[in-house]
Amino acid sequence: MPSDPNKKPDATRLQSDFSDDAQFRLLVQSVTDYAIYMLDADGCVSNWNAGGVRIKGYQGEEIIGQHFSRFYTPEDREAGEPERGLRAARERGKYEKEGWRLRKDGSLFRASVVIDPIWQDGKLIGYAKVTRDITERYEAELRLEEARRVLAQSQKIEAVGKLTLGLAHDFNNLLTVIVNSLDLIGTRHAEDPRTSKLVEGAARAADRGALLTRQLLAFARGQHLAPETHDINHLLARSEALYRRACDTHITIDFQSGSDLPSVLVDPGQFEAAILNLVVNARDAMPDGGHITICTDLHKCIPPGQPEAPAVAYVRVRVTDAGCGMEQALLDRVIEPFFTTKGVGKGSGLGLSQVYGFATQSSGFITLQSEPGVGTQVSLHLPAMVP
Repeated sequence: MPSDPNKKPDATRLQSDFSDDAQFRLLVQSVTDYAIYMLDADGCVSNWNAGGVRIKGYQGEEIIGQHFSRFYTPEDREAGEPERGLRAARERGKYEKEGWRLRKDGSLFRASVVIDPIWQDGKLIGYAKVTRDITERYEAELRLEEARRVLAQSQKIEAVGKLTLGLAHDFNNLLTVIVNSLDLIGTRHAEDPRTSKLVEGAARAADRGALLTRQLLAFARGQHLAPETHDINHLLARSEALYRRACDTHITIDFQSGSDLPSVLVDPGQFEAAILNLVVNARDAMPDGGHITICTDLHKCIPPGQPEAPAVAYVRVRVTDAGCGMEQALLDRVIEPFFTTKGVGKGSGLGLSQVYGFATQSSGFITLQSEPGVGTQVSLHLPAMVP
């Protein structure tokens, strides 16, 4: 006989079949998104739920009776973080914090932790602990923050680039007038040794100005590139002697070429100039001598500032030194034109600007890693021509 949908359940029968304690235990055991468990007064695990199994990897029989500090990293245990959490929960009534925790297999996850003390008749009998795995959210926030940082840096560089481009063109026009005038003076006064000497000095200065103009145009992506299909390892080998000559005798260069690399579409002359700038910077960072490594490989990564974009294959050239290194505050500024960490008269501050402009105009990018007293690595990423 079908049941009556309007008939109310027998509350007395439900209560007898399913007590409040049993319902609560079933609720806690059914939760899989949170590790919900209790600790005794000493911090040992006294029960375990399905969320603890999913998040931390331990079965109940493996973890019950164990001290909860085993979920913490060795560094946090040494710093007394587990005890600090229990003490804060006792004294303040609740403890909340985010941090890295260990799974059974040794892998790390980002955890949001809440600890509440449990009192009975004024006596502490244990703690209720809730842990949530927020690794995905944490990494998404980091990617968003990095994207914002890259965007802000890009907007700043773009504004400086537009200003630089206009100045470089105007300066180039002035240099053209100066050079033409010097040629005319040199022709009319070729027999005067003193005038000829002055004209030669002025011409050298004008050539230096023209070089600065080209570097400014490179940064502002206003230079004319003639890209061709090339093998990066072949380009580096072709200019190896030039790079070695640019270094002092007490500095060695080691080339580590990746195998079977795809071709890239680059302007060979500008590529050579970019690597030469990186080698010279590495050399200057090691005044007492040292070692420079130039290595190539195929690197698949997400383009900077595009966290939702798919990973792209790049041919990467890394130039690494063991020099003085830089702090993060300097790293954020080194690609700006005329900014230099070198002494007065030892650099124009346009070397990395040229590398940045060349990489960007070639549809690639550069990354910098540095640590004071350890060294610096600049990575030039160029799109791989993958069939």
